[in-house]
Amino acid sequence: MIAPTTLIIFAALLAVLGPVLLRRSTWLERAPKIGIAAWQALSISLLSTVLLAGSAVALPAIPWTTDLAALMRACAMLLREQYSTPGGALVSAVGAIAVIAVLSRVAYCLITGLALAARNRKTQLHTLALIARPHDEYDALVVEHSSAAAYCLPGRNSQVVVTSATLTALDHRQLVAVLAHERAHLQGRHHLIVAVADALQRAFPGIRAFREARSTLGRLVELLADDAAAKRSDRLTVATALVRLAEHGITPVAALGAGGESSLGRVRRLVAPASPLGTGRVMLSTLGVGALLALPLFFAVAPASAAAGNMPPCQMDSTLWVL
Repeated sequence: MIAPTTLIIFAALLAVLGPVLLRRSTWLERAPKIGIAAWQALSISLLSTVLLAGSAVALPAIPWTTDLAALMRACAMLLREQYSTPGGALVSAVGAIAVIAVLSRVAYCLITGLALAARNRKTQLHTLALIARPHDEYDALVVEHSSAAAYCLPGRNSQVVVTSATLTALDHRQLVAVLAHERAHLQGRHHLIVAVADALQRAFPGIRAFREARSTLGRLVELLADDAAAKRSDRLTVATALVRLAEHGITPVAALGAGGESSLGRVRRLVAPASPLGTGRVMLSTLGVGALLALPLFFAVAPASAAAGNMPPCQMDSTLWVL
């Protein structure tokens, strides 16, 4: 039971300390792409740790060896021993049920969330087909509305939408910057990043790490799109456009918009940008993300690897040949 215990302890540490460490990291806003990877790695690592812990309970620890025949014999013997007693069978059943329940819950929340978002987008696209007019110069749909807003609808028939008030409130450069922001969302498939984080939050609402990941990832994808827009236009132009959109920001459900509640912090970041991360810090951050993803598998495999050196040669019981 070394592997399950180690994995459960590691999962608890990830759930409690992981969000705190990432929240205190000053480099998230300086490198949104790495920040997104870090929060995704935390979520994936936490989920995989729980799944591996359940699998370790359901299956006995099999010592790893390069001898395939010895590995098969060890598997057969340990599985037979595990399920030969009511207690062993019960423990294994609990672990298997836990793995199936977690996977089913995540899959259900992800599928239903994506399906709901797809239905909302389909409804909005149908409505836009009736009321919107295409703008040839900016390759966007224009909707008559008194509030300035710009947003994108991702998916197979992706569209960028602006209101008529936006065309009045923004000059040409500002409008180009806003459209670049929205197209960065579409090209980066940011809606999928948010959808997965949202599914984990809904699947396990009591886990703070998943709640913070959802909130932070929603902000980081906006920062990433801001940086993409700033490559097309200067940062001050993007900031000015955000300020004007934030005054009357409206973003439909299932859409990603340039305005929003985080606009003020994003404007400050654009006006007074921090220095970018150096090559050394980028490499260290990348290694840290990789280690975060690899540690659950290491804790699951390490006990079996250690046991391989201490395990005596297996003798095949003749009864194992009877199927």
